[in-house]
Formats: sequence, C-alpha cells, structure tokens
Amino acid sequence: MTDAIIETDRLILRNWRDADREPMYAHVNSRPNVMRYLLGVQTREKTDEMIDKFIRWQREHGHSFWAVERKDDGALLGFCGLKRVDDDGTLPDPGTMEIGWRLREDAWGRGYAREAAVASMNYAFDAFDPAFVTAFTVEGNAGSWGLMKRLGMRRREDLDHWYDDWGPELGNGIVYRITAEEWAEKRKEFET
Repeated sequence: MTDAIIETDRLILRNWRDADREPMYAHVNSRPNVMRYLLGVQTREKTDEMIDKFIRWQREHGHSFWAVERKDDGALLGFCGLKRVDDDGTLPDPGTMEIGWRLREDAWGRGYAREAAVASMNYAFDAFDPAFVTAFTVEGNAGSWGLMKRLGMRRREDLDHWYDDWGPELGNGIVYRITAEEWAEKRKEFET
C-alpha cells in the first residue's frame, strides 16, 4: 500500500514517515525565516509532537497536513493539506475544514506551495464536500495570505481573532475562506 495521498506534476503529498522527522526539524521548523510568523523556531521534540498529531489526524479524519515530497529528488519540502479547525475558543467554526502549508525556505518562490494547495483544495471539495474551506495566518505574513488570495480565497475580517501569546509583533490572526461554489469556478483557472 502506498503512502501517497495526492500526486501533482512535481510533488507527492503523502503520509508521514519516521524518516521525515529529522528533515522537518532541520530544514523547516528550526529555521527562523520559516517560523517567523509561527511563534518562532521549534525544538526537535516539538516537531515530533507536531508530526504525531498529523498522523493522528489522518487516522481519525482521513486527512491531515501531509508531508510534501519533491518528485525529482525525494526531498521533504514541508507540509500542506487539510485539518479540522481546532476548538480552542479563538478560531471560528470549530470542526470545519482548514487548509494549511509550511515549506522550507529553499522551496519558496517556485510554485510548490500553490501546486500543493490547489491539489489539497481539490481533494477537500472532492472527498469531503465541505460548504467552505478556511485558512488562517497573521497580518504580517504576506506570503501566506498572498497565496490565499491567489487560490481565490476572500479575506473575512469579521472572523479575525487575537492570540495573547502572539503579541503585537505578529498582529491579529486573519482569516481567508472560499466556498464550494467559488472553488468550482476558480478550479477551472488551474486546470487550463
């Protein structure tokens, strides 16, 4: 049985392997530029906890923030995929579908995040038929919300939120969302 969930022209979005733990830490979670808007670098132990959580989500929900592997060389680029919105009292619509991504810095600017996100969005609407998919970031993370806009997602200022842990450096948590109907139209652009 393969661990691939989604394949694109250049990427494989797949289940996590134990061998992914070190490169996820070394090339992604320990890098200040990558983690700038994500409360700073993480330890190897926190990275392992994160991957364990992703594995649990796949088992419990049939989707996760999957490992993103580049086909050319098998390199782990980071993650992209789907989760359920946490019910921590600060985020809107707990239990609904959320898309997210985090890629290593040397993968930025090459279209990998967009490619993985489009494939994940297709998977979300094809496999789970949600009314909408949401994405979260912070005001300063222009790269992340720029991709949300390119995916056709719209800013929902009415759903913005504040985390005391983030402090003024990160600013408000901001929300982008796309409905099933909006994605059906946007998807046509990506398929041509």
